[in-house]
Amino acid sequence: MTTTSGIVLTDEIVEHVNGAQPAGKSLAIAYVDAAGRPRMSLRGSTHVHSPDQLAIWVRKAQGGIADAIREHPAVGLLYRDNDTRTTYVFSGRARIEADEAVRSEVFEACPQFEQDHDPERNGVAVLIDLDEVKGGTVGGTQVSMSRDG
Repeated sequence: MTTTSGIVLTDEIVEHVNGAQPAGKSLAIAYVDAAGRPRMSLRGSTHVHSPDQLAIWVRKAQGGIADAIREHPAVGLLYRDNDTRTTYVFSGRARIEADEAVRSEVFEACPQFEQDHDPERNGVAVLIDLDEVKGGTVGGTQVSMSRDG
């Protein structure tokens, strides 16, 4: 599938991101809180939503990262696998998704472990429109993609 964004996540990136939590790997998201302070949070629910989007499920619909995204949508994410020496750095614009079908899709795509933390689905789906993706495996495939081409 192609996009008009200039970003198409490779099968290798999809495999790493979608398999991160089950494999005991971490994805961290960096954002700016309502007071303008930088924050970071590990997100086990992070997964590829489309060829140029990531998604996360945020358990608390109000406060914390959800409120921060509403005010400051720019985010960065970091994937690191020390075993394979693979690193991906993502940057983009996050938004709370209100459409119930998309909310359900994002929740269902999360690992079961993450779903079990919010069985009533009180949280919010966050879509991240990617503007840039850089990284790869040391000695292996490297990627550098941006929305501008």
